[in-house]
Amino acid sequence: MSLVYYYVVFISIILLAMGSYVNGDGPPSPGYYPTSRIGSIGFNQGFANLWGPQHQKLDNGTLTIWLDTTTGSGFKSLVPYSSGYFGTSVKLQSGYTAGVISSFYLSNNQENPGSHDEIDVEFLGTTLDKPYVVQTNVYIKGNGDGDVKVGREMQFHLWFDPTKDFHNYGILWNPNEIIFLVDDVPIRKYPKTNDTTFPARPMWVYGSIWDASSWATENGKYKANYSYEPFVANYSNFKIAKIGGVAPAGSTGLSRQQSAAMEWVQNNYKVYDYCIDPQRDHKFTPEC
Repeated sequence: MSLVYYYVVFISIILLAMGSYVNGDGPPSPGYYPTSRIGSIGFNQGFANLWGPQHQKLDNGTLTIWLDTTTGSGFKSLVPYSSGYFGTSVKLQSGYTAGVISSFYLSNNQENPGSHDEIDVEFLGTTLDKPYVVQTNVYIKGNGDGDVKVGREMQFHLWFDPTKDFHNYGILWNPNEIIFLVDDVPIRKYPKTNDTTFPARPMWVYGSIWDASSWATENGKYKANYSYEPFVANYSNFKIAKIGGVAPAGSTGLSRQQSAAMEWVQNNYKVYDYCIDPQRDHKFTPEC
């Protein structure tokens, strides 16, 4: 065999391996892992039940909340925060969960009804044959001009099955940016462009499970089916830290390696982006 033959075979093997890695083995390493550098707190150290206490159970550090025909459940941090890293590990329910939302988010809705700020990680329930959708969202002062509610939704599928094990989900919020992370991989960066498009007021940390049949699954096409109840979400490994960033040395912004990992996720797993939705009125989202 000629050297050219062996060279072609060698290159083919390398390309095949690269394709397998990109498509099946997860994103490139972000190179920095904030969850391993931030200690966990016990649920009772940072949170308390907000509603549905009869549908909330704490066992060996894992909080289980559930929804049935009577009620869902939610929890809230003991104090508000003006910035920081907020994270938890979540294991979702398998099977039919359409219409049901499990969430982890920041909000000041109770203090500013009708004009609140919010930073969301929402797991949109799904049907038996489709993967979960993770929706990230940012609200600033609740509504836009008139009565138009302005969300900044970006949705993703995941490169793993979130029902098989716990995975880490995090929100980094500092005065310059909001970064959403999954297993320490940045999936979205929302930078501050001006004061009107970025939240600045203190927010509390929440988690909940509830019936959002009117919109949660394929814009309300599939509703919650209570023959599958109870719908369950499990939370553990709670983290709250006052840090400035998720890049090495605590700097703001993302490193080149983190940016490459985020680009991989967005190229392969992003399924909706409010900025490129032709049905949205973008006069309310000038950052687009």
